[in-house]
Amino acid sequence: MKNRSKSRQFAVQALYSWLLTQQNVSDIEVHFVSEHDMEDADMDYFHEILHFVTAHKMALVDHMETHLARPFAEVDPVEQAILLIGTYELEERRDVPYRVVINESVESAKIFGAEDGHKFINGILDKVAAKLRTAEVNAPRTRKPRKK
Repeated sequence: MKNRSKSRQFAVQALYSWLLTQQNVSDIEVHFVSEHDMEDADMDYFHEILHFVTAHKMALVDHMETHLARPFAEVDPVEQAILLIGTYELEERRDVPYRVVINESVESAKIFGAEDGHKFINGILDKVAAKLRTAEVNAPRTRKPRKK
């Protein structure tokens, strides 16, 4: 099975490039894939993230804006990319549990973001999850029995 975590991390980097340059996303994708060893990544997932996020950026931003203390455009581009991916997954990928979405986003922020950027990402996506996945967020947690 190909690694979705790697796909997300590559998508953060490619979206960062897109946010900075506003180049055609297909051109960025071709260049990015040719420059990186993406053998272990789920290429279909990488492509899906990249193209959905760039095509629906403003709709994704709309889900976050009420939770931001400043305009989205003033958020660091690395954090923008991570928030866009996390919001995309919360909205469109119901097969990915919301806790996984938030955890993956926080991990990306720890790798690519500013020192405490992961706290910012966690706080925003937590609120977006409460809005987009109310039933899942409010569902009682079931704990798996510990192995003896």
